[in-house]
Order: sequence, then C-alpha cells, then structure tokens
Amino acid sequence: MRTNHRLDKVFRNAFPVPFDDTSRFVFFSDVHRGDDSLSDEFGRNRHIYDHALDYYYNHGYTYVEVGDGDELWENAHYRHIRMAHASTFERLTRFYNAGRMYMLFGNHNMQLKNEAYVRRHLYTTYDDFSDKQIDLFPGIVVHEALILKHRQTEQEIFVVHGHQGDLPNDQLWRFSCLMVRSFWRTMHYVLGIRYAASPARSRLKRHKVERHYNKWNAQHKIMLICGHTHRPKMPQPGEPAYFNTGCCMHPRGLTCLELIDGKISLVFWRVSSHEDGLMYIRRKVVQGPVPISEFHSAEEDREGLTEDI
Repeated sequence: MRTNHRLDKVFRNAFPVPFDDTSRFVFFSDVHRGDDSLSDEFGRNRHIYDHALDYYYNHGYTYVEVGDGDELWENAHYRHIRMAHASTFERLTRFYNAGRMYMLFGNHNMQLKNEAYVRRHLYTTYDDFSDKQIDLFPGIVVHEALILKHRQTEQEIFVVHGHQGDLPNDQLWRFSCLMVRSFWRTMHYVLGIRYAASPARSRLKRHKVERHYNKWNAQHKIMLICGHTHRPKMPQPGEPAYFNTGCCMHPRGLTCLELIDGKISLVFWRVSSHEDGLMYIRRKVVQGPVPISEFHSAEEDREGLTEDI
C-alpha cells in the first residue's frame, strides 16, 4: 500500500489534541527499551533519558512517545522490558498519572495496536518487592497517530511514527518481527550485525522513506512529526514541514523535539564534562526555536489559492 494512501487514512483517524501557545510538548521516538542485555541499544543512554524525563516533568511538558518506545521485536515478554528499566517506567508513570502522556505504536511495538495486549501488559505490572500486581498505565489507549490543533489559529500538527507504507515494517511486520526475534537478535547479540531491513541502517532506504514524507507534506501543507528513520530532522521555513525526532540510541546521546510557547526546537541530550573533568548531562538546542506559524497550514494555502483565482 502506498505511503500517501496509508498516511491519509491514518490522518483521518488521528486522535485530536488541542493546544495553544502556553502548551509544552516533548516528542521522543525510537527509544527501543529492551531487556538490558547486550542487544539492548537503549541501555547505554538510559541514564541520559531518565534525566531528560525528570527535566521535562519538572518543567510542565506533556510527553509524546512517537512509536517504538519498546523493542517488542527482539523481546517476546513485555515484563522483561519493564523489569530491566524499572526507573524509566516509574518516570513515565508520573507523566501518565498527571495526564501528560500520549503513547503511539510503531512497527517495533505494533503489538500495542491490540487492545487486549495493552490491557494485559500495560494496565498493571508485577512488583517484585510487594509480590503483587500494581498499576502501570491503567486505562491507557495507545494511538496510531495524533493531530494537534491550535485553539486560536487552528494550525494542525500531524504526529505519526512513519512506518506506514513501508512494506516490511507495515503490512509484513509480523514476518519481520519473526525474522528479528529468531535470527537477527542472535546475530546482533553475538556479532553485532543489525537488522538489514531497517531504514535506520540503510541510507538508501532511509532517504526513500523521507522522500515519501516530504511528498505527503507538500500535498497537504500540514506539519508532520515522525520517527522511524532514527535521523533527526528540522526543516527551515519554506521547506517541506517534515520533522523527525531522531532516536534514543545514538552512541553519543539522544535527540527529541520540543514545542513550547508556539515554537519548535530540535534538542540533543548527551554526557559532557567540565574543565575539571566532572561529567554531567547536557541539554543542547541544536536547531530552533522557530515559531510554528512559519510553517504554513493547509487552510492558509487554500485561502491564498482562492485569492489568486
């Protein structure tokens, strides 16, 4: 199925989220929380990620996970992921209990599309200390996409993981999951070989996926926030308004997008050091902030077309 057609369908059914210039959002994608084994690439950055979550919670942000938060292709049991990263899930639970969290599914956690799976694994979790089930994200709904709509200007921002229309990661995801779990995970663990069909590992495939995003954006003139390719992207005003969060698996840190005061920024979190050698976690804005009003909405373009006629 063509990417444009899939994105159109997802856009029509996206969950609406109102916002304004006082709203604060942070968008993370492709965290790929694993089981803390050698194949868990998130493990190297989990302390940076936890620190970033503390920062965003304390500064009043709403956390948006744009798919692939959990690595469910390599790991068959959700409880192993939760146990391996208990401190991370405690922080995510704070966001959820405060009504400040939205979770989307991606290709690597497509299982969260199944409501029964979500009820069984995300509503509650087993606590080793109390020896009983405790609340995790009770009643959570995992969406495929969000549509953020500005209360005053009605400008829209379409938030979706971005695997839609990518054949091995969309329609054939069950087969891909089986291959990763039965073959590629072992090759990754033993030899360091990574899944060949992932757009994050293939420059040609990644660029092809991004061209599809840009084409959809050029046709609809709506801001588009994705993940999936693991490559952070923030356009300049006048370019196709396709944004990418990047991922949390970079060897040197993690990236995300911030939306605050009606402005969007690309942010890099990494370990740095002072002159005396003392190490610390640094938040660096690498692009932006740019007012989202610089990225035209579909309504503005239609109005301009009407005036020209």
